[in-house]
Amino acid sequence: MTSSAELRTSFLDYFAAQGHEVVASSPLIPAGDATLLFTNAGMVQFKDVFLGRDRRPYRRAATAQRCVRAGGKHNDLENVGYTARHHTFFEMLGNFSFGDYFKREAIGFAWEYLTKTLGLPPERLWVTVFTEDDEAAAIWLEEIGVDPQRFSRCGAKDNFWSMGETGPCGPCSEIFYDHGPDIPGGPPGTPDEDGDRYVEIWNLVFMQYNRDAEGQLTPLPRPSVDTGMGLERLAAVLQGVHSNYDIDLFRRLIAAASEATGASDPASKSLRVIADHIRSAGFLIADGVTPSNEGRGYVLRRIIRRAIRHGYQLGQHEPFFYRLVAPLVEEMGAAYPELAQAQGQVERVLRLEEERFAETLEQGLRILDAAIAELDGRQIDGETVFKLYDTYGFPTDLTADIARERGLTLDMEGFEREMTAQRERARAASQFGAGREAAIEFQGETEFTGYEHLADQAVVVGLYRDGEPVESLVAGEEGLVVLDVTPFYGESGGQVGDRGWLTTETARFEVLDARKKGGDLTFHIGRLSDGELQLGDRVEARVDAARRRATALSHSATHLLHAALRRILGEHVQQKGSLVEPGRLRFDFSHYESLSREQILAIERLVNEQIRENHLVETRIMSLEDAKSSGAMALFGEKYADQVRVLRMGGFSTELCGGTHVKAVGDIGLLKIVAESGVAAGVRRIEALTGQAAVEWVEAEEERLLRLAELVKGSREDVDQKVLQVLERARRLEKEMEQLKGKLAGAAGKDLVSQAQAIGDVRVLAAALDGADPKTLRETLDQLKDRLGSAVVVLGAVSDGKVSLVAGVTKDLTDRVKAGDLIKEVAAKVGGKGGGRPDMAQAGGSDPAGLPAALGLVSGWVQARVS
Repeated sequence: MTSSAELRTSFLDYFAAQGHEVVASSPLIPAGDATLLFTNAGMVQFKDVFLGRDRRPYRRAATAQRCVRAGGKHNDLENVGYTARHHTFFEMLGNFSFGDYFKREAIGFAWEYLTKTLGLPPERLWVTVFTEDDEAAAIWLEEIGVDPQRFSRCGAKDNFWSMGETGPCGPCSEIFYDHGPDIPGGPPGTPDEDGDRYVEIWNLVFMQYNRDAEGQLTPLPRPSVDTGMGLERLAAVLQGVHSNYDIDLFRRLIAAASEATGASDPASKSLRVIADHIRSAGFLIADGVTPSNEGRGYVLRRIIRRAIRHGYQLGQHEPFFYRLVAPLVEEMGAAYPELAQAQGQVERVLRLEEERFAETLEQGLRILDAAIAELDGRQIDGETVFKLYDTYGFPTDLTADIARERGLTLDMEGFEREMTAQRERARAASQFGAGREAAIEFQGETEFTGYEHLADQAVVVGLYRDGEPVESLVAGEEGLVVLDVTPFYGESGGQVGDRGWLTTETARFEVLDARKKGGDLTFHIGRLSDGELQLGDRVEARVDAARRRATALSHSATHLLHAALRRILGEHVQQKGSLVEPGRLRFDFSHYESLSREQILAIERLVNEQIRENHLVETRIMSLEDAKSSGAMALFGEKYADQVRVLRMGGFSTELCGGTHVKAVGDIGLLKIVAESGVAAGVRRIEALTGQAAVEWVEAEEERLLRLAELVKGSREDVDQKVLQVLERARRLEKEMEQLKGKLAGAAGKDLVSQAQAIGDVRVLAAALDGADPKTLRETLDQLKDRLGSAVVVLGAVSDGKVSLVAGVTKDLTDRVKAGDLIKEVAAKVGGKGGGRPDMAQAGGSDPAGLPAALGLVSGWVQARVS
């Protein structure tokens, strides 16, 4: 038997021997590709190479790529557990040619690897080609010698691949394995092809054409090859099993899931779901995704919660999912060291998510069970599905799973109506909107000279007013200016854009913001205060130097802060966002719990120690691979060019960064952390001040401390003790006051007993207690009920312009008189409302003048119910 690990190594070794560069798996977060939620195929990391936007030092490559298909266009989540081969996470083995070899070599490599290296019998393999691809057909039939009885041509739906509606595309050739006549299903291209007998194991894509907007196909000058083979499917073939869940890798994970949940049936659908989901959850967290309510984080949360629900179904109501991380690392950590390195962080994130979901799971299930019990038909209404999703964090696929198990369907149209209504409400409430510059399409680049200069000569090459191109701007008009050269840093990487001025001999344009579009274009946004600015004018572009310097302090401080966080909290910390302004910074980072005061102080001290070390800030331009080899940190999801800017601060911090920085870290002066908070599940935020702003904050705190010392008649040195003395005295006085209020309430109760009137066998009392607080009213009410026997009592008081009311009914009368009903009637007279139990209820109101009338209606209201 060939193990999954041996198969992975065998594939890479074979193609390395054929001159291929073995390239490490890219993260599951596609770098700089907003069109994909996750890396879902081996070619994703080479997409720009195929498009001609990126060049590599090799023309042949082979990878074992980790992939997730659980969101967006490619989503197998709902099929996991119900089929033999669907997964949220899988490994794709692939070999690639970037304008090097083409069909003949790709087909030859595939056939040799399968039949010679792995020893698969040719009579168990079936080959397909695109209907019109005579070239590939001839190679297979005439050169490889594939049996024509095990060969078919298929249409574009199955055997023609496109990167998108336009762009590189081409025919495919697929290789299927025949699991034998005992399995239902027919060969590909036949009416019975959807059976499980013939399983696709390898897809060879021949990128042969470029498709334009009209659909015309033009041959590519450098045809390429992209192949993909599912490791799990091939392992099933080699290990003689039909289901992927029976291969060695899954058997061990299912055994671990069985132990963690107490379930004994290894064929359990729920155990299969859990074993699949720990792979996708573990790798997603290791690659920097944290559970949240949007985007990638939401998909991760869906996966985790689906696994937890299946554990719940197996009878495991305690956190268990996080315990599967260690078996996963044992199984796959050698092939993917980044998973092993992140084991502790993955376990912490999963346990926290399990504990959070456990708080709502049972309640959500009760609501769903109640809705199902009331069904007339076989469909759960969209409003219930949405309520579970929106209020209780139930992903719709989880609700769909439960429905499917009970033979029910979901009203997804109704769900979408509810979702649309919520989006409209959110849109109406939101003040966010993209600037008009986002729609501007300008062909050209702006050369950035701001690393070396704060002023430069430039030519106006673009002018816009209200988002439309114009020939000129006149005094008083707001607009956008494009220059051929600029020292202005455009907002990016969290750093705000520069401000400053564009001037000619007669015109002055105040730049209020600079923003980047794409990688090489800068927009200067602002207002022309004097003269006229025209296309083609030569201007002096001058940055506000003081503001730039203050911004640079904050940006350099974020690098020190990032490094300090990783040293104090652990290497799981990754930047999740930042905002760098003059004298101020905001830094978001992955972490699973709030920071203690001691941790915050340790981080702050470590940063300030580095500032005092005053290391020079070194910048170097180098290749991306060299930068990573040097230890430079890169951010997940960021797109980097081949040549990158590496920023080094002594031996403490080395990161890729295109921002502007200080010359030496001592220039920062001081960093002062002023706030720490949570912004999302698994994401914390630190806000801090730098330079003069930090000094001014410390000075203000010093002044506040001195004023406090004066107030408590102490000094700065003993102010804490003085404050403790004041607090202790206040607590004693409060206790004495409570005792006095209790005595007053008792005295008032005695006085009020005589005011009660008899209505039949019920004594009724409605009275006002001047200045009493709600607690005193309740205490007096209890005393009056004890003394009056069968009674209905309503008490009211006015304090700080607000009315407080309390109503009480003795237990023997609650079948005839309800305190909650009574208080609603009384509260209405003072502009308020209230409620409570049958024997006691409270209310508040805003109209003190109505209190006498409110109390006056009590007797009549009671009489109508007891007589």
